[in-house]
Amino acid sequence: MTAPAVECRDISVRFMSERRVVTALEDVSFSVPAGGFVSLLGPSGCGKSTLLRVVADLIAPSGGKASVLGATPAEARKARALGFVFQDAALLPWRTALENVELPLEVGGRRALAAGAATPRELLALVGLAGWENSFPHELSGGMRQRVSIARALLGGPRLLLMDEPFGALDEITRDRLNAELRRIWAETGTTILFVTHSVYEAVFLAEQVLVLSANPGRVAALETIELPRDRDLSIRDTADFVAITARLRAHLGSVH
Repeated sequence: MTAPAVECRDISVRFMSERRVVTALEDVSFSVPAGGFVSLLGPSGCGKSTLLRVVADLIAPSGGKASVLGATPAEARKARALGFVFQDAALLPWRTALENVELPLEVGGRRALAAGAATPRELLALVGLAGWENSFPHELSGGMRQRVSIARALLGGPRLLLMDEPFGALDEITRDRLNAELRRIWAETGTTILFVTHSVYEAVFLAEQVLVLSANPGRVAALETIELPRDRDLSIRDTADFVAITARLRAHLGSVH
C-alpha cells in the first residue's frame, strides 16, 4: 500500500499567553492519502490553520508526531515538496504575474527548474491566466491574483499543496468559479491537497474527505468520506446526495463546541 501523504498522530499544540496556557489542538489524528483532497472544516478558533502550519513545519507541535510524504515536516519543507497558498495572495505589486510566479526560484537561490517541470508561463496557463503574464497585481481581479498565488505555489511541482482559506475573501461568484478551477487543477496535476475552509458547501464540493474539527481545544469531531463522482461540476450542489452530505456535516458542526 502507498504511504499516506500526511499522517498526524495525537498532535497537540499549546501556546503561552500572558496569563495562561492556551491549547489550540489536542490529540488530533488523521491521514491524507497520496493524491487525495481533504478539507479541514470547523468553527473559528478550532485550530484548522494551526494544524495546517504544523504540517508545513511553520509550527512545532507540543505533542504527537506528524509525517509528511514519508518524512518529517522539516525534511519535506527543505526538499521543497510543499506548496502553501494563504488567504491573501501576497503578490509583490512591482512585479508582473509572471515575475511573481518566478519569485520562489530567486528567493530559494535555485534559478533552474528540474527537467520536465512546468514553467511559470505554463503554470499561469494551467490556472487560466494565459495572456496575463505581463499584468501587474493592480491590473488583476481578486480571483486572478489568487490564481497567480496558486501558480506560484505549484512551481517546482510540490507533491503536497496546503491551502488556508484561499477563497474566503472573494465574492460568491468568483469563489464558485475558483472552486471548479481548483478541482480541475487537482485532477490534472495529481497533487495532494489539504484545504482549510469555513464553508460546508466548499468543503463538500472540493474534497474527497472532510475532517470536522471541534473547538476549545481543537479535536477531531468527524471524518466524512464524500461519496460523489470524481468528475463533478457546480451543478452537483443541487443534487440530493450533495444536500444529504452537507446536512450530515452541519449536524456534526452543530454538535461541536
